[in-house]
Amino acid sequence: MNDTTDPVSVALASYATSALAKDADAFVSLYTEDLHVFDMWNQWELRGIDAWRKMAQGWFGSLGDERVVVTFADVTSTVGADLALGHATVTYTAMSAEGKELRSLDNRMTIAMRRAGGSWKIFHEHTSGPLEHQTLKGMIKRGGA
Repeated sequence: MNDTTDPVSVALASYATSALAKDADAFVSLYTEDLHVFDMWNQWELRGIDAWRKMAQGWFGSLGDERVVVTFADVTSTVGADLALGHATVTYTAMSAEGKELRSLDNRMTIAMRRAGGSWKIFHEHTSGPLEHQTLKGMIKRGGA
């Protein structure tokens, strides 16, 4: 299976494109109505597409004139007839309006997808980062604190 037929790789590429464009509608279109997300930031979980849309609108709206470049590394997927699972390391890089890198952070992401209406949609997403044992601070860079 190559990246153009792997639904996980296709979804992650669309995630990156819609985030760069700050297009909440395109971003949310990757997900099912009954989505359940364990997001790393601020809330224990998000349930349903309306909660996810609100999160996306808040995220993109908070960027002002900045953009976020999303890249994925070590993408791994398992695809069946109607279910697909994937995981990757995701890097979010904030870019100024002039194209200067401002900051970045890494997360671990797992997605579960199913065929919905003839297309693949994400029905569960889980992002995380390890905690440093002594301080309990989140590690937001791959391989270190």
